[in-house]
Amino acid sequence: MPSNTIRHNIDSLTRPADLVRNLDGKNLLCTACGHLCKLKPGQRGVCKVRFNMEGTLMVPFSYSAGLQNDPIEKKPFFHALPGSLAMSFGMLGCDFRCAYCQNWLTSQSLKDKASTVRAIPITAGEICDQALQQGSRVVVSTYNEPLITSEWGVEVFQEAKKRGLGTAYVSNGHGTPEVMEYLHPWVDLFKIDLKSFSEKEYRRLGGNLSAVLETIQTVQYMGIWLELVSLLIPDYNDSDIELAKMAEFIAGVSPSIPWHVTAFHPDYKMRDRGRTQVDTLLRASQHGKAAGLNFVYCGNLPGQVTNAENTYCPNCQHLLVERRGFQVLSINLKGERCPSCNADIPGHWLNFN
Repeated sequence: MPSNTIRHNIDSLTRPADLVRNLDGKNLLCTACGHLCKLKPGQRGVCKVRFNMEGTLMVPFSYSAGLQNDPIEKKPFFHALPGSLAMSFGMLGCDFRCAYCQNWLTSQSLKDKASTVRAIPITAGEICDQALQQGSRVVVSTYNEPLITSEWGVEVFQEAKKRGLGTAYVSNGHGTPEVMEYLHPWVDLFKIDLKSFSEKEYRRLGGNLSAVLETIQTVQYMGIWLELVSLLIPDYNDSDIELAKMAEFIAGVSPSIPWHVTAFHPDYKMRDRGRTQVDTLLRASQHGKAAGLNFVYCGNLPGQVTNAENTYCPNCQHLLVERRGFQVLSINLKGERCPSCNADIPGHWLNFN
């Protein structure tokens, strides 16, 4: 599909922004992500999907570019409603340009001519209807970068809350104080990718590390359930020094934050290296434990990482949740406590109350 046709398709499904500040005249400051784009009339943000139309910031609304019911473990959330289903919806666009993006067909819309996914009109009610019909307990904004489409995310989540559904973001975490305050009343779960611990590497991806670290701290402070993921890429972010720095930072925010270290496979524009090996994931897990993290999980290599897919009580090491990949094999919790020593196990194991 020609790029101008895709742009018309996306631009026709927009509304005026909430996450915006007026500057002088018709110039605007977008506050949806850490880029804080200053936009003159006719200009688009780094994401390409938020744009200044004659002094009004227009933002994506009332469409989906992907809708699928997934195990909640696929997001991944390991400490929220284990074994349940999550209705995942996505839009188009991203404020990053990761060469290894596995969702590039939606995230790189209007940036990469090979991305030809269309926006399909849908209402928030229709998304929630499908969630309930398919037995989902949570609706998740994912696939693209949800921070840049937060007006639509909140619209869907407001409807979801009315119907008793949980809500979640799967994000790069490149946020702002404004977007986090905007989301705070409506989001139950937040997954953030900690892609590196190098400011230089984050600049190559199109963002900055400091904004991500601040968002991680903010989510934790707000009391939103937080899980972190680091995709470990050979000879990119898998050195012992970098793994130790990531683990120590996370433990400094809270030792109860689950850290998922996951295996890379060649994708999109990064095909110059092989897949992540089991030993790398297990080495990262050891760094997490050495830093004092209570819950470190190895992902994307199901059945190959000994017991590193399971949840154990950090107090007595009793097996609480047994997993293989996205499949939950057994749940051995007493409510939200360990049945062996009665320790409280952080998470939302039963509901979001």
